[in-house]
Amino acid sequence: METPILDDIILRLRAALERDDLAGAASIIAELRAPDQANVFADLRDEAQRALLPELTPETSADILEKLGEAEVAELVADLPTQTLIEIVDEMEPDEAADLLGDLAPHQAEAVLAGLDDPDEVRPLLLHPDDSAGGLMTSDFLALRRHMTAADSIRAIREWQPETESIYYLFVVDAHGKLCGEVSLRQLVMADPATQIATLMDPDVIAVTAGVDQEECARLMSHYDLLALPVVDADHVLVGVVTIDDVVDVLVEEATEDIQRLGGASPLERSYLDSPVQWVMRKRISWLVLLFVTDSLTGTVLRHFEEELATVVALSFFVPLLIGTGGNSGSQTTSTIIRALAVGDVRLGDGLKALWHETRVGFLLGLGMGVLGLIRALTWGSSFELSVTVGVTLLTIILWANILGSLLPLLATRLRIDPTVVSGPVMSTLVDVTGLYIYFSLARIIMGLG
Repeated sequence: METPILDDIILRLRAALERDDLAGAASIIAELRAPDQANVFADLRDEAQRALLPELTPETSADILEKLGEAEVAELVADLPTQTLIEIVDEMEPDEAADLLGDLAPHQAEAVLAGLDDPDEVRPLLLHPDDSAGGLMTSDFLALRRHMTAADSIRAIREWQPETESIYYLFVVDAHGKLCGEVSLRQLVMADPATQIATLMDPDVIAVTAGVDQEECARLMSHYDLLALPVVDADHVLVGVVTIDDVVDVLVEEATEDIQRLGGASPLERSYLDSPVQWVMRKRISWLVLLFVTDSLTGTVLRHFEEELATVVALSFFVPLLIGTGGNSGSQTTSTIIRALAVGDVRLGDGLKALWHETRVGFLLGLGMGVLGLIRALTWGSSFELSVTVGVTLLTIILWANILGSLLPLLATRLRIDPTVVSGPVMSTLVDVTGLYIYFSLARIIMGLG
């Protein structure tokens, strides 16, 4: 829906809420499509959301809650009557229901779970971390048998009456529930009704176990153009299915987190405008303090070379140029390597190849920037020795920054740390401190200082 129309609806909704016309507000939301319902609802104040949610139908409430952030949902439903919450959760997909219950207090989650029509669909999903294939999958799927015909399969689908998100592919299992093939709905519709599934199915099925990280699920589905990804246990028994709509959410979530970390801040649990100022401050302050402490090392290096600076004051003129260029080069490298790791272009086993690649890139970049630095220093009227120092320092710093920028993300990944943690400001700070040491050490050698 177009933004101006949504804005008008929000104004009508707020006017109804100001009149305490909750029924009227609920009817306004009920007229919208599910994604628009969530957008409009999210623009309301917290108090209005809590007042309005019980007035909506369980189906509408479920659609809205599925689109909101986990932190927002947990706050919204915390004070709802248990029976109301049960009715809402019953309308959710099993994976979404499990996500919601996982954010509730244990006693509240257990009370809701006990009241569900089919708690066994949800309960197994609570055992898996939210950011794993097990936490992402739905247990609401239809498994076909090899001996079934195309007509039998179509009949089973009609009886199952699945949601649209669950029917892209249908997976085939043997008598023990083990995954043995897949077949598309198109194949079933186009095949002769008497054709057996064993003939139609593709036995080469890409599957993951429940413990696989959600990013790996997204990578596999993107790489192989999958609309659904089966999840199996250690015995290859089919236990769930990850669908494309969930993977899109993962990609958005992971991209948002990475961008925030690239800027030197912890990810927000809620949308930006819905995040209280105190929350945003807390997400940033720890990084600022850390960077403040590490940046103070720059002063320590400058004090260590105090005599050199006193002898040749002109050395200080080039400090911003040198450390800024080094930090920029290092940030370029880390962002490139992090992206390559994310899309599977680089794996941990490719560490030496990536290092050698960036070493050559760094040398060529450093050589070019070194010549520019030499020329720039000369045009400023600097001595030949100082100009050479600047040129050689640029070559060395950029080479070092590229080496560091390629190693740190790989090391972080090896240690199971998000590689974006070592990017952006962190990378720049490291290069600043080491770059100054390189600069003044080279100045001692080339200019005969010390």
